[in-house]
Amino acid sequence: MLQIIGSTIKTRYQVSAGGTGELFRLPAVDFVDDGTGKPEAIGKFVGRRPIVAFGNSDGNLRMLQYTTSGSGPRLGLIVHHDDATREVAYDRNSDIGRLAKALDMAGLAGWVVVSMRKYWNQVFPAHDGWQTDGSN
Repeated sequence: MLQIIGSTIKTRYQVSAGGTGELFRLPAVDFVDDGTGKPEAIGKFVGRRPIVAFGNSDGNLRMLQYTTSGSGPRLGLIVHHDDATREVAYDRNSDIGRLAKALDMAGLAGWVVVSMRKYWNQVFPAHDGWQTDGSN
């Protein structure tokens, strides 16, 4: 079963005057799924350590560590956004996204690093109306 976890906002259950139960989204963050929040979310929502984790930034570092430090076969994979020609590139010194610590740890931890520039034949599917300058 595939389980995807993301950041959540707080909600409140309330019974309306007509007797209908409703959930209301509150203007407050419940959980941020980044950094140490990733393995915490896995524990909270999945309840066990994954055997595979994929990441693309330092925000995924703790999840990759948590996943691959378990017993038995494990896979940690980093997608390295290093193809500025076909996609937004980022790693150590970029203004958006950051991939430095996880990239440094990949070799020591045995994680697979997949270079978009080197290994991806196609980044986005070609279709009518697609703008290569990213304005879509």
